Amino acid sequence: MSASILKGRYTVNNDQDIVVFLIGMRINKWWALHKWLPVFLAMPGMVQELYTHKAKLGFMSMESYFGLRTTIMVQYWNSTEELLAYSKANKHMEAWKKFNQRVGSSSQAVAVYHETYQLKAGSYESIYVNMPPYGLGKALSAVPVTKESHTASKRLNKG
Repeated sequence: MSASILKGRYTVNNDQDIVVFLIGMRINKWWALHKWLPVFLAMPGMVQELYTHKAKLGFMSMESYFGLRTTIMVQYWNSTEELLAYSKANKHMEAWKKFNQRVGSSSQAVAVYHETYQLKAGSYESIYVNMPPYGLGKALSAVPVTKESHTASKRLNKG
């Protein structure tokens, strides 16, 4: 079942620091199924854990994309401290240990990557027109656009 569409223009209040975390994998050798499939299959358990314990872990929300070879998950976190704490425990640490045992840095069959961005309050903006809650609008809660938030410049307090 899909989320309800928010009719009209929406944005988010950018009044808190947040962390945007990109994580994914790339299949370098399709025929090496035994190398990349376990990496791919480890993610659903971590996602379930994140959503089950959102408040405790500092996880806010996520979106996933699947390309021909490369996947990417965009995650939103309350802080880098909470993101780093999750990376050192829970299902992630278990999956990371298994990855290093099975694949490590010597195999060229599968690649993993991540990028972390710390966003200060007031330094990000968004717009959603006739969209269901999505991205930052899902992580932070979408709010209707007002006269004060009508343009990207105004949402960034630049105009």
